[in-house]
Amino acid sequence: KINSALDGPQSFFTAQSLNNRASDLTRLLDGIGQSIRTIEEADKGVTALTALAEQAASIASSARDELASSDGEARAVGSVDLSETATLIGLGTIAANDVIRITTVNDAGVQIQENITIQTGETAYSLTAKITDQFADNRAGEIIAKVTDEGFISIESTGGRSFKIGDVAPAAATNVTLAGYAALGLDRYFEDETRGVNTVANATIIAGNTLKSFSLYESTGNLLDAGDFVINATAYTDVNGNAALSGFQLGDSFNFFVNSTAGTSSGAITLTATTTFQDVVDQINLTPAINQLVSADFDESTGQISFTSLSGSVQNFGITLATSAVAATRTLDIGLGDPFGTLDPVTSAASLTQETIYSFNSSTEVLDQLASDYNTVREQINDLVKDAQYRGVNLLAGDDLTTFFNEDNSSKLVTKGSNFTADGLGLNVASFRSLSDVELTSTEARNALNDVRAFGASLANNLSIIQTRRDFTEQTINTLKAGAADLTDADLNEEGANLLALQTAQQLGVTSLSLASQSQQSVLRLF
Repeated sequence: KINSALDGPQSFFTAQSLNNRASDLTRLLDGIGQSIRTIEEADKGVTALTALAEQAASIASSARDELASSDGEARAVGSVDLSETATLIGLGTIAANDVIRITTVNDAGVQIQENITIQTGETAYSLTAKITDQFADNRAGEIIAKVTDEGFISIESTGGRSFKIGDVAPAAATNVTLAGYAALGLDRYFEDETRGVNTVANATIIAGNTLKSFSLYESTGNLLDAGDFVINATAYTDVNGNAALSGFQLGDSFNFFVNSTAGTSSGAITLTATTTFQDVVDQINLTPAINQLVSADFDESTGQISFTSLSGSVQNFGITLATSAVAATRTLDIGLGDPFGTLDPVTSAASLTQETIYSFNSSTEVLDQLASDYNTVREQINDLVKDAQYRGVNLLAGDDLTTFFNEDNSSKLVTKGSNFTADGLGLNVASFRSLSDVELTSTEARNALNDVRAFGASLANNLSIIQTRRDFTEQTINTLKAGAADLTDADLNEEGANLLALQTAQQLGVTSLSLASQSQQSVLRLF
């Protein structure tokens, strides 16, 4: 009914405005639809990321289980069948009232000790039961012992903690000797340490593959630096100020060795006035016979020295201090066997030798494979995030998506993206060489999984909002078009009646003309 402004200016221009807005909203629908597709692509990426994050968490859990298994726990297992032995007294040099001291830490990280006295008539079964009971009664079950089906004595920790056996007192008469431990089938874990004029058999059993010292200090509050000289006028101490490293002389040497299934590899460094702790670390890492089996490191941020097993063939690692002829007392106590605190200092007079041996668990190869699997998943997370883009927008790589809902862009929704690369999720390269490493990686994987799930929920919420607004926009467009039609379109019923009337009038006119013509013809026939 309104074809131009001449037919009705107000209705014409109002209808045009409504149609223009409907046209604008129709174009916005295309953008809204593309936003939906972008979020759908991100949602698919979140689903895949969730699966990968769950896989990473599962691998970390497997690594924890490996460390908690018989191979991964700190565990000393004998090699002599004692199931039929009536008494341990008389085996090797074992005598009544000899003492085995076991040192470990409780859940609070506090060092604890139990002295296990071997009594007359003691059997392997009663000895292992006594060890378990003392730690259960006096402590919190940090150490358990048993006799295996093969009749071997087994002593192991719980909760991934390390422990030390031996070192009751300098007087050798009160200790089980190396020969005594050999009779129990445990000698492969032990070495003799010289304490003044006495010899004490000791073994530190490590839960994990990294031996880490306690933090060492030059002075109160001042951590030891890798560049500090080993030979120093004052003692290097632990956090409590107790002497840890002191008394070293020119000509003293640190000898180190690794026992593996292939045999023994060794190396040494002789101390000079300018020998630094970094020199000692470097010497270990540069010794060909050693560096394929064990690596050394000095962490200046914590003042800690550490040694890491690089192969499943490694059985234990030892440090020997060979002293020069200069008479002096040396102190070598760096608390290796983390998480121990300060252990009894190892001292030596001139020309005497002392040894400290640390036994690794045998799960290195399995843990390294698990770490490799974890790092592969980590790389796949990066690749998946890179591929989760739609038309150049990647919500999983930190891009934001803005969806406009009206023609002047005043109504909009911003969908915030997040960086879900491995680094963005806080997933660091894994190295399952200690319980702390495993727990850290496990925590990172759990946190990443929670972050991905939370982001997925946020995406679902935004997608629902956009879909609702799309439906609303479509309805608004229909309303606008209908309103414009109301103003300009003719009433079909009215126009139909008008058309019928016109047609009737035309027909009547034709009929009238026809009648008139016939009347004229009839008159002419009369003539």
